[in-house]
Amino acid sequence: MQDFKSLNIREQFITALEKQAITIPTTIQMSAIGPALENKDLIAEAVTGSGKTLAYVLPAFERIDVNSNDLHTLILAPTHELVVQISSVIRDFAKASDYPIRTVSIMGNVNIKRQLDNLKNKPHIIVGTTGRVHELIKLKKIKAHLVKTIVIDEADKLLSPHSIQGVMAVIKTTLRERQILAFSASISKDAIEKASSFMKDPIIIRLAKEKINTAIEHIYVTSTRRDKINVLRKVIHATKPTKAIVFLNKNELIQEVTDRLNYHKITSVCIFGNASKSDRKKALDAFKGDKATIIVASDLVARGLDLQGMSHVINMDIPGDLNEYIHRVGRTGRAGEKGTAISIITDNEKQFLKKIEKINGITIEPRELQEGHLVAFKNA
Repeated sequence: MQDFKSLNIREQFITALEKQAITIPTTIQMSAIGPALENKDLIAEAVTGSGKTLAYVLPAFERIDVNSNDLHTLILAPTHELVVQISSVIRDFAKASDYPIRTVSIMGNVNIKRQLDNLKNKPHIIVGTTGRVHELIKLKKIKAHLVKTIVIDEADKLLSPHSIQGVMAVIKTTLRERQILAFSASISKDAIEKASSFMKDPIIIRLAKEKINTAIEHIYVTSTRRDKINVLRKVIHATKPTKAIVFLNKNELIQEVTDRLNYHKITSVCIFGNASKSDRKKALDAFKGDKATIIVASDLVARGLDLQGMSHVINMDIPGDLNEYIHRVGRTGRAGEKGTAISIITDNEKQFLKKIEKINGITIEPRELQEGHLVAFKNA
């Protein structure tokens, strides 16, 4: 069996991994670490929870000279939460390995003065959202010409038509000799083509698709579009989740849904894409501290959220990208626990459920609300 020593990871870092109970590299780590250490460009697709972050953090630690004051690695991520999560992994590993790598988080809608002060510490790694990173490059506060490696995390999102211009703007400020690594849980052919256009003969790694967690029960409830919030409330009362995340596609409805749930005494918080850092932290602290049972978010905002003990995932909307369904529901049924995924759909949305069943090889069973309970659908 392959171990981290065979991947040319130094003993100091192997010991640090062992402190975190990590002894055997995952498949993506075995596939990606070698090429990354050899300065190859890379496009890697591997499922959520497969260890992608360490697959690029370990090579960065191996290649960074801590005696240098130069910026080495620039990691781009689509959301504040993912920036914070990646930065936390880096800081924890630096502490565990007693290797003084300096890292700074750079995000929009956050006080820029504090970020400028942090940059004076000469970070080896910057983790940031593309807009703020590019802003600071233009202000000559980030020396992009020093960057040796760019990591594009959640590449499916950052290379989408909505976001790719920002990514390209950052890449164009770096030298052509830099390495580019793109990682994603799922990545389209179009995104691979876009990434390849600014890479040098990239190695493409596409691991086997995620096996469906059999601990998750998949069900659906029908509703009119107008009545979905009311049905959501009734579903929550019927199932009594210990913790649940409610997914919506439209950011503008997130606050409305949260307010309605709280009005009906269902303790809920929400996270917006443009929420301030303090508001996001307040919402997450309330949820993690058991002051709220429900958290309402969109797919993009939910990426990077470290949410444990989720008994239910509720899709108030079918995801626009049907492949996203399996990533949503994968937040429940973890650590040997059972989980329930509930989709609230209109009659017109049944066609999309059938496609999701086919894509993932699952059955999504119908249920109906009767006297405060979810019961098997009589006409199923």
